[in-house]
Amino acid sequence: MGRKLDPTRKEKRGPGRKARKQRGAEVELARFLPPGKCGLDQPAAAPRRPRPSSCVILFFVLREGLSEDDSEEEDEEEEEAEEASKQKMGQKEGDGTDLQLNLDIDEEFKLPTMSPPAEPPDLHVIHQRIQGNMEVLQDFGMKREEGRSRQEYLTLLRRDMAAYYSYSDFLLTKLMDIFPLPELINFLEANEVPRPVTIRTNTLKTRRRDLAQALINRGVNLDPLGKWSKTGLVIYDSTVPIGATPEYLAGHYMLQGASSLLPVMALAPQENEHILDMCCAPGGKTSYIAQLMKNTGMILANDSSAERLRSVVGNLHRLGVTNAVVSNCDGRQFPKVLGGFDRVLLDAPCSGTGVISKDPAVKTNKDEKDILRCAHLQKELILSAIDSVNAASETGGYIVYCTCSIMVEENEWVVDYALKKRNVRLVATGLDFGKEGFTRFKDRRFHPSLKSTRRFYPHTHNMDGFFIAKFKKFSNAIPQTQKGNVAACPAEARGVLLTAPFFHLDEEPAVEAAAPSAVPNTIITEPLPKKKKLEGSKADEEQKLPQPALKKKRSLQTQRRLLKVVRPSSKVMRPKVLTRKKHRMKANGQ
Repeated sequence: MGRKLDPTRKEKRGPGRKARKQRGAEVELARFLPPGKCGLDQPAAAPRRPRPSSCVILFFVLREGLSEDDSEEEDEEEEEAEEASKQKMGQKEGDGTDLQLNLDIDEEFKLPTMSPPAEPPDLHVIHQRIQGNMEVLQDFGMKREEGRSRQEYLTLLRRDMAAYYSYSDFLLTKLMDIFPLPELINFLEANEVPRPVTIRTNTLKTRRRDLAQALINRGVNLDPLGKWSKTGLVIYDSTVPIGATPEYLAGHYMLQGASSLLPVMALAPQENEHILDMCCAPGGKTSYIAQLMKNTGMILANDSSAERLRSVVGNLHRLGVTNAVVSNCDGRQFPKVLGGFDRVLLDAPCSGTGVISKDPAVKTNKDEKDILRCAHLQKELILSAIDSVNAASETGGYIVYCTCSIMVEENEWVVDYALKKRNVRLVATGLDFGKEGFTRFKDRRFHPSLKSTRRFYPHTHNMDGFFIAKFKKFSNAIPQTQKGNVAACPAEARGVLLTAPFFHLDEEPAVEAAAPSAVPNTIITEPLPKKKKLEGSKADEEQKLPQPALKKKRSLQTQRRLLKVVRPSSKVMRPKVLTRKKHRMKANGQ
């Protein structure tokens, strides 16, 4: 197709598409030719309007159909193209300078002013500031800014992480005490990603190989959970809902997190045992215990919430568990209801700081009171769980304590408290992976055997944060706490204690004047004082006596007082405390 004609004038409008392409090719070719050499095959084109020459005239003559106006338009287009190319080059140079400035800024991190910004914070800038701050803190001696302390850098880091990850200042302070700074960033990043969906095969009804094949045929992409689990499967994606397949409704598997399998594996239930699951809802651990026991023995599934027990009953029926009894009772009062179990599993209620990926509200709605309230409840529950176990059991006598929290106050602190209050000791959990529990945290020191406890984190094990401890009970007797608090005794009793030859602080005798009935063997106490009238008459008599006689009388009184202390022996006789009636009779007799 050539140039189009004007329908009114029947004249050619200008260069057509082919002519424009040819002109562009000629211009591009002319840039590579040396100046002054032009020809028919090698046209010369200057970037700007040149002076008229024979070569140029010949070139314009050979190009038919081009008018002067068209040539002027071409020159203008060429100039505009050159200006655009110069602007692009200028922008690239400017970008290069900006990039160089950014590199200089990254190399030297400086603390910004602590004044609150007027505009909303830019998350990208905050993220870059967190990375720069972390680099300085890792090599603080070399990269720190002059006149700045480490506390200032940590304060800025905590403020930036609270803004970037949406955590409360209280929770971030707690997490900074638990994790090193590089590991803390990994933990916060892992909480932003949901954990993989895992299921547990119910071996009471099927095998894992058959279940995996059935789910693969339905379009489920899955793999075995790991070498440590013989029943778990991890699901990557699925074309059908996992909680509504025919296999699920038939009870062939249970939707359960990977971390929830670990406490039951640590408990290691045996066949024909009596086992207590103190906080059982929603029933995943109870059904796992039943399948390990092969529906033998007896499982008491207890929970304090009647509403949550409905899901327990439904899951136990669906999974075919026949050796479980469901009860609704407060776990703290459980030893009064029923005891003598071989093993007890206590999945205690906690603050949920290990499952932030499931419940992001934990980032902001937890404070110090919530943590301490949970810790107090957990201490009561663990003592109740220990009291419910029979230490004389031939196969058992074990207690497994677990929480879905990573707070030290809810884990190591509670375990250390139980070691002091009951006749138990920590044993190995039987789990090959997981980090050891803390034996020291800030200014607190725990029992060295806490190394046998296990901690699990989302950024290291790709499962919910979890804590597991396993106890072995070696005596059913409850140790009595005895305190040798001499300052709490009366003044006279304190003087007798300090002068008694058979008293040793190492023995820690219980001397409590407030509760004499609770302690059967106590130091002799003095009788109740007489009435004020009798005291007044005694004082008058003492005033009438001469000074030597008064000294002699007081020395006799102190000797009698010391003689009341029984000779050193295993038994201490109780004193005869005079009642008010005897005091009155004695006064009347006088």
